Amino acid sequence: MKISIDTAACSGHARCAAAAPQLFRLDDDGYAVPFEGEVPAGLEAAGRDGERACPERAITVE
Repeated sequence: MKISIDTAACSGHARCAAAAPQLFRLDDDGYAVPFEGEVPAGLEAAGRDGERACPERAITVE
């Protein structure tokens, strides 16, 4: 499972980081930083929670 973030669409609400802080990091300005690599086993549901939390739908979990 991978997480992609459309950084142009991210508005910096940080809801993804609030929903799944173990997967979503924020830069110094509060925008989501793309997750590197595969989502660790057991954190798949957290990835989907972060995806659903984004009001701009800038996050894709596949």
